[in-house]
Amino acid sequence: MTENQGPKYNMDTMPIRWRHIRILIIASAGQFFGGALAILIGVIAPLIAITHHPELSSWLQGFIFSAGLIGIMAGSLFFGHFSDKYGYLFFFRLCPMLIAGASLWIFFSHSIIILTICLLVIGFAIGGAYALDPSYVSEIMPEKWRRTMLGISKASSGLGNILMILIAWSVLKTSSNPELWNRLFLFLTIFATATFLARLWFVESPEWLALHGKVQEAEKNIRHFLGEDVYIGKLAYKKAQIPLIQSSKKDIFTPGNIKRVILSGIPWGCEGMGVYGIGIFTPILLMTLGLIPNGTNLFEKTVESFRFTFYINLFVMLGFVLGLTVVRKFNIIRTQTTGFFICSAGLIATLLGYLYNGSLWLTLGGFLLFELALNAGPHLTTFELPSRIYSLQERAGGEGIASALGKLGAIIATFIIPPLLKAGGGKLVLTVAIVILLSGGVLTMLVGPKVMKEKRE
Repeated sequence: MTENQGPKYNMDTMPIRWRHIRILIIASAGQFFGGALAILIGVIAPLIAITHHPELSSWLQGFIFSAGLIGIMAGSLFFGHFSDKYGYLFFFRLCPMLIAGASLWIFFSHSIIILTICLLVIGFAIGGAYALDPSYVSEIMPEKWRRTMLGISKASSGLGNILMILIAWSVLKTSSNPELWNRLFLFLTIFATATFLARLWFVESPEWLALHGKVQEAEKNIRHFLGEDVYIGKLAYKKAQIPLIQSSKKDIFTPGNIKRVILSGIPWGCEGMGVYGIGIFTPILLMTLGLIPNGTNLFEKTVESFRFTFYINLFVMLGFVLGLTVVRKFNIIRTQTTGFFICSAGLIATLLGYLYNGSLWLTLGGFLLFELALNAGPHLTTFELPSRIYSLQERAGGEGIASALGKLGAIIATFIIPPLLKAGGGKLVLTVAIVILLSGGVLTMLVGPKVMKEKRE
């Protein structure tokens, strides 16, 4: 009996296959690159100061190291707009090639100007991946697995964190040469090239084809992805929803929706202070807070901070695992509120340990609690919340605004950390971070229940 003569499976209700996992892995590369880039910026920041450019002003450092996030924000808007018009596949393959080319350019240059330009390009491509990758994941997965698979895709940024800091620590510990900071980008080139080659197997987005009335081609592509015994499901009726969705985007900022915009966007921006502000500058903060044993020189101390950062990022991944398996079963508003408050409490413990010469375990333990709570709570819930509070007609516009506000918060956080470090050291950075994260929790607590009640009604 041939495969075509066997049972047929609806793509929306079929069991998970290896092909689903393959799609998830390849289409989660954007999140992986986002995590790896954040770590790379945190690694090269102290190394650049040690080597060629200790004279850079704190404001200029803030601009350089936020360039990648500025690129991500621009790329999300650009690729999202043009892929809607011309299809996903070309841009889906273009993004890793841009990352490979820009990171390779950094590999051959120590120029700060080239570094800044290339970080913008890399971020631009990652932003495109953020816009395109979830579409492939969500449209091809069975319905009951979509939220879980999107959460796993988001969590792959933690894998990028862990792998990149491990590589950086291993290379620099072996070489003992801070001049190699630009060579670390070669690993990003390798990962991006491998991603491009893997994406040659992909075909055009079935959802995009269905939305443009090409249902037969969409079904053909579904069979390419999932097997000849699979037939298209609800995607076949996507086109009928287009006028309804497009006409609703004008109403996002109506008085009735302002609370939704605030709830979905402002806490996401606050979360950026923890994920990107603190996350990127973790090695520098560890040294500033005295959590790294004194080395014989600044470079050795810096490399040791990378080792500690690796251990901390294991808690980032553990936070994702807890969020995906346990925490997400709870009320999303309560989860986000509690997550903000617990990660703030962790930073408060770290600050008190620093100010009063507390034990290493108090200071570092507070930092680990911060990472665990942040990634089990707000880092996941802010990503999911917009789809939970907007109707189908408003969802595309609402998610776009929330994502833009989230990225804006991340850019601001990354930009201000170097000036804060110069003005008040780790004490000021932690104080500002605590205030911002508490604000995210209070805002969620005050606005969240009202929005969710209106949604139910």
